[in-house]
Amino acid sequence: MTNQNTYHPQRFAVIGAGPVGGVVAAFLAQSGYDVTLCDVIPELLEPALNPGIRIEGADCLQARVTRVTTHIDEIVNNPPDVIFVTVKATALPLIASALEGFVAPGRYVISWQNGIDTAQVLAQHLGAEAVMRGVVNFGCVPLAPGHIRLAFHHRPHFLQELDPRSCVAADGICQVLSACGLETQHSTNIADRVWRKAVLNACMNPLCAVTGMTMVEIIEDPITFSLVDALLKEAIAVARANEFSLGSDFYPYAISYIKNAGNHKPSMLQDIEANRRTEIDYINGKIVEYGVQAGIPTPYNTMIRGLVKALEPK
Repeated sequence: MTNQNTYHPQRFAVIGAGPVGGVVAAFLAQSGYDVTLCDVIPELLEPALNPGIRIEGADCLQARVTRVTTHIDEIVNNPPDVIFVTVKATALPLIASALEGFVAPGRYVISWQNGIDTAQVLAQHLGAEAVMRGVVNFGCVPLAPGHIRLAFHHRPHFLQELDPRSCVAADGICQVLSACGLETQHSTNIADRVWRKAVLNACMNPLCAVTGMTMVEIIEDPITFSLVDALLKEAIAVARANEFSLGSDFYPYAISYIKNAGNHKPSMLQDIEANRRTEIDYINGKIVEYGVQAGIPTPYNTMIRGLVKALEPK
């Protein structure tokens, strides 16, 4: 990142008061920034004002946001400098449409989410110049509204603009996040990083969702671990066929990373247990889609996507 930067955002909004949104809101609020937290569920918002969002585990802090709202229109009518979108990817088309009135010079929307092509959904409505993509390297579990356990926090995170005209702004946002404790690097290869993370998610999350097993239980069972391995190899083949750079040593890295996964339920299993729609279409579904594009068969990803979709609420 550069030392000189002319973009210094002061006002932020976070759309989505779940664990990922709560973490970024708390770190920004703790550093004194103006933070608006938005969610459609009022019960998730109340603790963010009093006593504040509480984080424990890999990091420990508690901070109160400036204000909360259940309506995106209130954010659009009193616009911040930067909006972090942390909701499930399935809600993106609706969120993007609601944010169309937010777009103006010097304002940016960041896809701070799991999944492939999430920023592109925002850009379809808001234009590429207003949109950035982040890759987040922490795992979090909701304990109660406004109370989050960080299972792990592997700094740094990464951020990149979709349009080169927003490069200076992306660099400024990275500096703010890093100063807050969410060390974030300005990336030049965010698509590759998105795929690296998505491939890891694709081989563990859906198996946990289908079986009800934790990540450690999946790893320790030789039958389920063989399925992890098959999903991993298939996703790597699709990524490379589409010319995403994972690195020559990605497979052994992924196996090592997976074997050190925490003994917790990943977000996709949490969604199934809570009768929520999952992000399967933006993870394994995208691997299937890109497999078709490159002529790579994806029987394992096609099967696991179908099983998760069968478990989702109708």
